[in-house]
Amino acid sequence: MRTISLLDCTLRDGGYINDWKFGRNNLVSIFERLVASKVDYIEIGFIDQAREYDPDRAIFPDAKSIARTFGNLDKGDARIVGMIDYGHADIDRICPANETCIDTIRVIFKKHLRVEALQFVSELMKKGYRVFAQLVSITSYSDEELKDLIRLANEVKPFAVSMVDTYGLCHSDTLLHYAKLLDEGLDKDIELGYHAHNNFQLGYANCIEMLSYKTDRNVLVDGTIFGMGKSAGNCPLELIAMYLNGRHGKDYDIYQILEAADANVMNFYHQSPWGYSLFFYIAASNDCHPSYVSYLMNKRTLSIKAINKILKRLEGDKKLLYDEKLIEKLYSDYQEIEVNDEEDLKRLSEELKDKNILIIGPGTSVKEQSEKVESFIMGNNPEIISINFIPEAIKPDFCFVTNKKRQVQLAPSFAKNADTFKIIATSNVTSSVTDFDYTIRYSNLLDFNAQIIDNSFLMLLKLLKKIGVTEVSCAGFDGYAVDNRPNYFNPDMEYEFTSNEASDLNDYVIGELKKLSDGFKINFVTDSHYDV
Repeated sequence: MRTISLLDCTLRDGGYINDWKFGRNNLVSIFERLVASKVDYIEIGFIDQAREYDPDRAIFPDAKSIARTFGNLDKGDARIVGMIDYGHADIDRICPANETCIDTIRVIFKKHLRVEALQFVSELMKKGYRVFAQLVSITSYSDEELKDLIRLANEVKPFAVSMVDTYGLCHSDTLLHYAKLLDEGLDKDIELGYHAHNNFQLGYANCIEMLSYKTDRNVLVDGTIFGMGKSAGNCPLELIAMYLNGRHGKDYDIYQILEAADANVMNFYHQSPWGYSLFFYIAASNDCHPSYVSYLMNKRTLSIKAINKILKRLEGDKKLLYDEKLIEKLYSDYQEIEVNDEEDLKRLSEELKDKNILIIGPGTSVKEQSEKVESFIMGNNPEIISINFIPEAIKPDFCFVTNKKRQVQLAPSFAKNADTFKIIATSNVTSSVTDFDYTIRYSNLLDFNAQIIDNSFLMLLKLLKKIGVTEVSCAGFDGYAVDNRPNYFNPDMEYEFTSNEASDLNDYVIGELKKLSDGFKINFVTDSHYDV
């Protein structure tokens, strides 16, 4: 008759939230609560030779040092587990099992490393450990690749093979397909495991599917306290323990888990929440690495529809193996729409070439120093150009739009005020509602060597200089704040930068302004980091 086991990996997977710094008291308290809850396995963290021993962290340079934190604690009937990300701990860092307090090691590895990783598993087994082979990104395996993994596993015979749904992509049919292949192919004595993530809010449901799968093979599932874990988090341990108690006759002490959640885990949640979110939904719905989504969303230039269109261009293994150069190219390719802008440049030059120009940006100084701005307008009667927003107190003559996301937000206002100002749009921006007065080729205004290649302020200055304008005045271009002050009067426009990044970006803009200043005078009406 098969057995069902429950493994807690709060101290390991949860460590992605806090860099494994739970604090000594929390480490001990969580461990002791889990022992008292009678879960079958307790994973106490990573073994990673690049990290030094820290009594406050659940990550260790070698197997023996784990005993310095947990060696004197009563482990009850639980098996104590360490995890190795293959390649992050040499075999000589792992002492024999009888010289440390862990008796089980889980080895995670990507599919292209399966041959070497299974050899490493074999070496660990010789040292006396119960070893699990953890198949990272199970959804990246083709059936043939999984059959090859099964062949390798049957040669080595690890204690268990676990499916790791790293990016939360599995639905029940996908999960059961992989489970069936493994169940039919693996040696009958190898246990079958499952580790869920919650990108589709299916971690708990998929664990139930796994436990409902009909097999004589021993099965184990993972959970973490309150779902604490990487990206969208994991299956909550308290939920799956409750299910096992009610449906499979287990006797886990749920209250011990809840006490650990309340006393030891919720503080980390309040500092850095995990769980289902739009961000991780987008990643999972496109079967791709979350860093691709992060890259595109951090641009703050794309609508959700545009982000999805770009992600659909990812192919094959590149979907789950993050490649920054690739996503940079896909972003640039998507933004570039070939247009012949000669006629629009000529018409724009005729309108603006000999005029006083005031560019309005969204910096807080527009409101804080409104009297300066009003005085300048009264004294100079300039043509006013706003960038990616419509000012409330100042009536623009033109709005320069470079940003798809802003265009989607502004579309109702554009339609309502179609007769009050003209729209200058770069060619990456499209509209089904409002015709643009001028469309300018996007790629000609970019700086592909910059951290932000499409800085809209610099793009407009390049455009104005190109059409023959020789002098501009600027208000609301404050520069990036190097402290916690807001950059924009509209919080929805905020970027998140560290102080070092903000300083570097300011230096970059200052350098570009100096390059543009040859035959082109740039004045600042309001205070700015750029006015040096």
